[in-house]
Amino acid sequence: MRRFRYAIPVVAGIIIAAITLATVFAPLVAPYDPDAQDLSRSLKPASAAHLAGTDKLGRDTLSRLVFGARTTLLSALLVVALSTAMGIPLGLAAGFYEGPADAAISRTMDILLAFPALLLALMIVASFGRGISNAIVALSIVYVPMIARLVRSAALVEKRLPYVEAARALGYSNARIMFRHVLPNVMPLILVQAPIDFGYSILDLASLSFLGLGVQPPQADWGAMLSDGREYLLLSPALALVPGLAIMVTVVAFNLVGDGLRTRLDRSGRG
Repeated sequence: MRRFRYAIPVVAGIIIAAITLATVFAPLVAPYDPDAQDLSRSLKPASAAHLAGTDKLGRDTLSRLVFGARTTLLSALLVVALSTAMGIPLGLAAGFYEGPADAAISRTMDILLAFPALLLALMIVASFGRGISNAIVALSIVYVPMIARLVRSAALVEKRLPYVEAARALGYSNARIMFRHVLPNVMPLILVQAPIDFGYSILDLASLSFLGLGVQPPQADWGAMLSDGREYLLLSPALALVPGLAIMVTVVAFNLVGDGLRTRLDRSGRG
């Protein structure tokens, strides 16, 4: 039973690796140009020529799914990278300095957390205009409080450990202690959180594209494909089921990898 539990994150990692490889080599994997239209083949069911059928414009669904993975995964990667880059310094400063700095940063993070994540992202995108770039920036801002609070809680513990006192005794600056000594010890927690945030960002980005606020036509994207497919559920259910299944499998895989890393970290911590 224990082996089976540990094998689940490995299988999830293999799934993520396969999706990533398909994304990187999309021109080789996709059987057709994702934007090539053929109205004579509109809403065709799955066949040997089109394994997942075609959409209302006769575009191959499988090809758009593969190329859409590029947009979805790259956008999610940018969200996680930007939010982590902003959240780490804020969390370190709040936990290391405490006092007024901690109060100002923590209250700002609390204000952001007071809004539902997707609602706040919708407000930001609606203010600055639709488009994948604005969606990425909006979600990056929304995810900053989660990273900042995680880093802050870890920094509060680390700053009281003997190695920090030793660094201070050697005359190291606070910035050097935070980024050269505290941050490496906090990094495992960030690495555990990153896959989970990656999965949530895929889901949120798909939601924004589904609502027409993210990726704009004709660019392929899983959320946009899901939005287009819902209009033809009775005529061609694969149009919605295929991208929906891709989103579900990918998000679950990233969450399982995050859970596996957390379990591994807990076991290492116990020794």
